[in-house]
Amino acid sequence: MPEFREATQADLPQIVRLLAEDPLGAQRERYEEPLPQAYIDAFGRMRRQPGNRILVAVEAATVIGCLQLTVIAGLSRQGLTRAQIEGVRVAKDRRGSGIGQALMRHAIEIARAEGCGLVQLTTDRRRAQAHGFYERLGFVASHLGMKLEIAAEER
Repeated sequence: MPEFREATQADLPQIVRLLAEDPLGAQRERYEEPLPQAYIDAFGRMRRQPGNRILVAVEAATVIGCLQLTVIAGLSRQGLTRAQIEGVRVAKDRRGSGIGQALMRHAIEIARAEGCGLVQLTTDRRRAQAHGFYERLGFVASHLGMKLEIAAEER
């Protein structure tokens, strides 16, 4: 089983490679050398934001899995703290080997240790295999997720 740890800036190229290697990610990510500055800047902003981290699964110095875990304090549900999981990826040649499940369980344990009472995520409707993966971990499709993209010139 791989080592699970928080990502470092040195891991960024391998993380972006994972994000870009699936059909949906290939449409929105830019894996190239050198790595676009936008990824480096975003990682720096994440590191400065408490409770926001990228977790990686590493084997033989290679990142073979990743996810973003963000702890969110809130008022709803009587002040419940929740965790949001985003960007879950496992290297193509390692899918189905239990790495994704172990990485998700690791993230859930971190959320539990940080006092979260709920772990939530969104998954693209087109990722049917991912839906089954999350359901096997105990996630329930209880809500309808919605997104509004804001154009770069509007930000």
